[in-house]
Amino acid sequence: MNETVPNIDRLALWALWIGMALAASMALVVIAGRLGQFAHERFLRRLTGRYGPIIERALRADADALDALVRSPSRHRLDIARLLIFPLVHDRSPDRIGATRDIIRAMSLVPLADRWLRSRWWWKRVPAVQTFGLLRFADRAPQLVAALDDSNADVRSAALDALADLHDPTTLTAIIVRMHDTSLHRGRRAAALAAFGAQCEGFLVELARVDPAHRLNYAKALTICGTERSRHMLCEWTADDREEVRAAAFEALARVGLDNRAAALAIAALESRDVHERAMAAAALHGWTGAGDGATRLARHLGDAWPVAVRAAQALQSMGAPGRAALQPYAAGTDQAGVLARQMLWEVEAWV
Repeated sequence: MNETVPNIDRLALWALWIGMALAASMALVVIAGRLGQFAHERFLRRLTGRYGPIIERALRADADALDALVRSPSRHRLDIARLLIFPLVHDRSPDRIGATRDIIRAMSLVPLADRWLRSRWWWKRVPAVQTFGLLRFADRAPQLVAALDDSNADVRSAALDALADLHDPTTLTAIIVRMHDTSLHRGRRAAALAAFGAQCEGFLVELARVDPAHRLNYAKALTICGTERSRHMLCEWTADDREEVRAAAFEALARVGLDNRAAALAIAALESRDVHERAMAAAALHGWTGAGDGATRLARHLGDAWPVAVRAAQALQSMGAPGRAALQPYAAGTDQAGVLARQMLWEVEAWV
C-alpha cells in the first residue's frame, strides 16, 4: 500500500506535465496561426496598394499597366488574379468582364486555372471553377458541367454558381437536372434557375409531366421562372393529393398570374384544411379583381391563422376599391381581423 501511493503521485505529476505541454503546444499553434494570418493580411494590403492602381489602369486599356502586370513576379500572380476577379462578384458589367478576361489571358493564368481544375485538391478546383464562371469562358462549359458531379460539395456548389454566371443555354439541361440534388444549397439552386429565368420553363414543364414524384420541386422552381405558359399545369396541380404540392402550385400561380379558372380554384382553396395551402391561395389572389367573390371570401379569413390572415389582408389591400369595401366592416373590431383591417386601410390612405 505504501509503495502504491508514490506511484500514483508520479503518474499524476506526469499527467500534469503532459497536460501543460499539450496546452502550451495548442497555444503556440494558435499564436502561429494568428501571426501567419496577420502577416498574410499585411502582405495583401501592400500588394493591393502596389497593384490596385495598376489594375485599374489596365482595365481602362492602358498598355503600360498591362505590361507591368504581365511582368509581375510569378509569386504575386495568384493574388493579382484575385484582385482582378473578386470584384466581378459585385460588378458584372460586360466591359469589365471582357477587360479582366483579356488581362488574365495576357498574364498566362488560364493554363494555370486549367491545371487547378484537374487538381486532386478541392481547394484548388474551387477557385478554378469560379474563375471560368465569373469571366464567362464559354469554351470551359463542359468542364464546369462535369464539376457538378465532383466528389466535393464545395466544388459542386462553385460549379453551379459558375454556370449561373456563365449563362450558357447549352448548360441549362444539366442545371435543371441537378435541381433535386439536396447536397447543393437550395439558395444556389434557386439562383441558378433565376439566372436563366423563363428559359428554364419549357424543360421544367416537360420534366414535370414525366416525373410526378418531384412535382413539389417543379412547382417551387416555377415560382422563380414560371410564366402564363405554366398556368394550365399549375391549375391541375392544385388538385394533387399532397397538401404541400397544392400549396406550392398556388405559390407559383401568384407569380404566373391568374385567369378565371385559376382564380376560382384559389377562392375555393381558401377553405382548405391546410393552413399553408390557404395562405398560398390568399397570396395568389393578390390584385385579382376579376370574376368571383374573392374580396368577400378573403375578408372572412382576416381572423384565420396568422399566415393566412396576413396574406388575405395584403390581397384585399391590392384589390383597390373592392378590397377596401371588404375591409371596412372589420375595421371597427378589436380582434385580429380589426387590427389587420385598420392597418391595411391606414396604409392605403398614407400612400394616397
